[in-house]
Amino acid sequence: IWLQISLLCICSALKLTVPSHTIHGIEGQPLHLSVDYNFNATASEIQIIWLFERSQSNPKYLLGSVNQRVVPDLEYQHKFTLMPPNASLRINPLHLSDEGNYIVKVNVRGNGTIAASQKIQVAVDVPVTKPTVHTEPSSGVVEYVGNITLKCIVDRGTRVAYQWMKNGKRLHAGPNYIFSSNNATLLIVPAVKEDIGNYSCLVSNPVSAMESEIIAPTIYYGPYGLRVKSDKGLNIGAVFTVDMGQVVLFDCSADSNPPNTYSWIQRDDNTTQVIKYGPHLEVVSDKVAQKTMDYMCCAFNNVTGKRDETHFTVVVTSVGLEKLAQKGKSLSSLAVITGISLFLILAMAFLFLWKRYQPHKGQRLITERHRHFQKNSITKYR
Repeated sequence: IWLQISLLCICSALKLTVPSHTIHGIEGQPLHLSVDYNFNATASEIQIIWLFERSQSNPKYLLGSVNQRVVPDLEYQHKFTLMPPNASLRINPLHLSDEGNYIVKVNVRGNGTIAASQKIQVAVDVPVTKPTVHTEPSSGVVEYVGNITLKCIVDRGTRVAYQWMKNGKRLHAGPNYIFSSNNATLLIVPAVKEDIGNYSCLVSNPVSAMESEIIAPTIYYGPYGLRVKSDKGLNIGAVFTVDMGQVVLFDCSADSNPPNTYSWIQRDDNTTQVIKYGPHLEVVSDKVAQKTMDYMCCAFNNVTGKRDETHFTVVVTSVGLEKLAQKGKSLSSLAVITGISLFLILAMAFLFLWKRYQPHKGQRLITERHRHFQKNSITKYR
């Protein structure tokens, strides 16, 4: 008997189902609170009641129904709608003041009364607007000297979360990245060359997300990696070897912001003189007074106040490099041909001498044997 009673209670139990106990709605938009109920019992009356409560306040009646006949509260009859045949509620339009807990109760009367209730928390959010990023100082900073502040500003939105992006990737706190408590401000201390990039601010809340336009802070640095290159000649280290009569263009470059100013200095004995300004220098080798000349390229950044210089030597050859290479190839070919010819001549001479020498050697051997035989015969006769 106890087992039969237990099964009857389970089968006749009322069950309320909601998709989530927390739902986010958008201000000004309708919101649907879906509630389903089911039971296995004979019902003579089904009663549905919706209540609303805020934090630290008593629940307030919104509307109800008895056997699908709605009994609204006069204050809310145009705002809340019951959606039969289930117990769902429609709120239209949704305002910030509608944020709170919504309680649904269902009572089923038959042979007895069974009841169930569920609570749904409704959060109302205002979609975020597209943010803007302000940079301070807007004129830029010198690396290792100045700091950069990026501020993300959004005009509208509730429960806004801020995320900083650099070159399309999320930016995390580091040795020189400092975020404000809500992440709305990014401080770069101190700014260095590696901090150059495309920054943006991503703002979001449970119902929306927007990203700012890309902004690239200005950081002045350099010069770094100063080097000299030439369009002709042979370059080994800091020595450039060129042909007599060649016109050689030298290019001086270094990584810098803003671009460097360049000057070319020629050193002759104990004197130096600036011979040109700009990143390029043209040297006509037949006009060089000496066969070896020392030069220097200087790079200067007028914002950072830093400078760098590199030294190089130009050696002028009387015989062209290409001619030397061609002569080397010709000499190599001639040496091979000469070696082969000499080998053939020696081989032929050896063969000739060998053939000539072999018959005489055989005749001499026969003659010596004949003389020895005659000598032995005479001795025996005697």
